[in-house]
Amino acid sequence: MNIDFSAPFRTAASWGRGLRVLLPAAALLVGCGGDDDGNTQPTDDFEEKAAPVVARYAELVHKNYSDALDGVVAIRSSLATLVQTPTAANLAAARSTWLEARNPYGLTEAYRFYFGPIDNDEGPEGQINAWPMDESYVDYVVELPDSGIINDPGMHPTLGTEALAALNEVGGEENVATGYHAIEFLLWGQDLSDTGPGDRPHTDYIDGPDGTAANQTRRGEYLLAAGDLLFEDLEGVTNEWAAGAENYRATFESRSKRDSVRDILLGIGSLSGAELAGERMQVAYDTKEEEDEHSCFSDNTHNDILYNALGIQNVYLGRIGTTDGPGIDDLVEARNPELNKKLKEQLEASITAIKAIPVPFDQAILGADTDPGRVAVKAAIDALRAQTQSIVEVADLLGVELNLEE
Repeated sequence: MNIDFSAPFRTAASWGRGLRVLLPAAALLVGCGGDDDGNTQPTDDFEEKAAPVVARYAELVHKNYSDALDGVVAIRSSLATLVQTPTAANLAAARSTWLEARNPYGLTEAYRFYFGPIDNDEGPEGQINAWPMDESYVDYVVELPDSGIINDPGMHPTLGTEALAALNEVGGEENVATGYHAIEFLLWGQDLSDTGPGDRPHTDYIDGPDGTAANQTRRGEYLLAAGDLLFEDLEGVTNEWAAGAENYRATFESRSKRDSVRDILLGIGSLSGAELAGERMQVAYDTKEEEDEHSCFSDNTHNDILYNALGIQNVYLGRIGTTDGPGIDDLVEARNPELNKKLKEQLEASITAIKAIPVPFDQAILGADTDPGRVAVKAAIDALRAQTQSIVEVADLLGVELNLEE
């Protein structure tokens, strides 16, 4: 069975919007089939066998979101220190905190794409992780020194969380005003270097004769509000996955286990294929444009990609930290050990291939197709596509319908 990966989405947030309508005709439908392939088909004990897998998944989701939320708490603290005392050391510390906080969030992206709390009609994903970003919508750029919300106090006198949320993606998906990447831009600035990340000076936050650019106080206010809104949004999602509450997790664990397993597979299959192999890697590979990489200001894209892949593997294995628990792999092992072995090997191969991509990612995509960087990127894309096809096979084996965007 083949999947066409040629139609990736342009932003992380746009996937959620795309899935809010019926998946297009290009979607691939996999359902219950016959047993001509020799697989042992699901039996009536599926609900019983899948129950611990679903429970483990819910535990994993809450743990990862909690870790991501802890990271945002650290970000807010470092931002407050920077704004109160804008020094080179405090800017460097804030950048380091942002980088550390991105990794746990990267794991959580395997919990998207099925209208859960993160990206349903009311979900905050578009405020948390939207990209690519037209940075001139928020602040100055080299070509437009007076551009952005920060530099327009007449039009935008208030820079609180409500104001930023209302401004996010107004006039176009590229007009990102909130989330990780707005904070990233305000910490690093434009990436104008061929060999490193952006290099915004700490003096952009000094209101006085030593300050650079304009509206330094407003820039600090914006940065703090962006951190506060990120915390609010992520806290809401985390609470929906908390145990012992009347929330999304309670419904997820109590409904048909086949429906929950379908959503688990839809999440990892969508991330593996059209989003990660397609949107986040193939587009940048094809265009060779820095703006098409995920974390372009900080040059952290290699970690974004790696932790997305690790998140997929964690879900399949039911892995929390270094401990494997009931996972999809257990359901597959009972029905088709060879398929289980193949997919587990593919998941590991994808991670190995991603780790082999030279850093920074925006330099690896340049040059001829035979250059080492592009060879490594293409190998990782191909590995992700291969594992996506196996995820589709797993869905078929388990008798669930799976719609994956091509």
